[in-house]
Amino acid sequence: MLDTRKKPKKQPLAEYIERLQKGGALLPNSPENVLEVVGILKSYGVVLDAYSKNLIYIAEHQFLVFFPFFKYFNGEFTVQKLLRHWWHDRINFEYAEYCMKAMLWHGGGGLDNYLDTEEFQARAQAVIAAKFKYNPLILGLNQLFPDFLTEQLRVSAYYTGLGQFWRVMADIFLSLSDLYDKGKITSIAEVVEHIKAGLVADASKPITYTVKIQEKVYDIIPKSVGLTFLADTAIPYVEAVFFRGTPFHGTVSYNAQAYQISPDQSRFQYGALYADPLPIGGAGIPPTLLMQDMRHYLPEYLHEVYRRSLRGEDDLLVQICISFQKSMFCVTTATILGLMPHSLDTQDPAEQNANLVYLEKWMDRLQTSRLLEVNK
Repeated sequence: MLDTRKKPKKQPLAEYIERLQKGGALLPNSPENVLEVVGILKSYGVVLDAYSKNLIYIAEHQFLVFFPFFKYFNGEFTVQKLLRHWWHDRINFEYAEYCMKAMLWHGGGGLDNYLDTEEFQARAQAVIAAKFKYNPLILGLNQLFPDFLTEQLRVSAYYTGLGQFWRVMADIFLSLSDLYDKGKITSIAEVVEHIKAGLVADASKPITYTVKIQEKVYDIIPKSVGLTFLADTAIPYVEAVFFRGTPFHGTVSYNAQAYQISPDQSRFQYGALYADPLPIGGAGIPPTLLMQDMRHYLPEYLHEVYRRSLRGEDDLLVQICISFQKSMFCVTTATILGLMPHSLDTQDPAEQNANLVYLEKWMDRLQTSRLLEVNK
């Protein structure tokens, strides 16, 4: 006789929930995946180190500069560097700014909240008054448009916030590579644990921002505000860059009548976990800049894997993007496990249920991501 009773609906990505509950990762464990993830994170770590230094330099030395022509030189301008800059023989710092703007636009976290407070307004006005003390034209402009210069300092705050976040992540990825070279990292689970341990260790690291004007130091984000690495930069970064992102020009229509872009930012799915690797390498696609940067710092063992592929180096940027997405699912796993409401080995039914609900919410967001593709 046919059983017509309704069966409980199974979560579409239930197998990944089970894998996480057992301490596994979103990316399956294999020697090939370990090599690929560690190798690409080594290259990414080198690039993030450069991105971080430049973002912090811009925040501290190019703030309230209307035409910062030499902001990518980190204060070390030479004609030779200028020629290399024009020839694009350099790190593409534009991608770092793209990520910064995505965070600024999507907002979220304590940094976003602080920048709307009266305390920030007061500190910003003090910096503006000191910076343009002998420039009545700019001070008059500030009176006419009181939000203009303040908004510039909000942007500078995101420069330093992202720079300080990437400083920590670069160190985590580079130390991961060092451990792999010594044979101390041999599985995806160990990769995830290393990243999670780094996130936890620096979770409470304060995010601050000070500038110097004529030998006097001004606090724009003082330590007393209480902004920290994990809650106020890491989580908003994951939300803005991993999940939401921004629609890539040339791939979707910005025409409101075409309805190709949702008016609801919370429904955006253009982030690193969703991006199709095939357009990577095309003009106007921001991650192309990151892939171009990483190709210069690939460890030889990973570069050799790419050379042996079907198309060799003809689709190198696409291969780098695929490896990068795999690594970002490992970072996402570390984030998910690090933010679990309760311990994975809890025996309390209520806590187990809370963990399950938490994981189901993550899987709901990952349903249309590249998760299934990287697991093939």
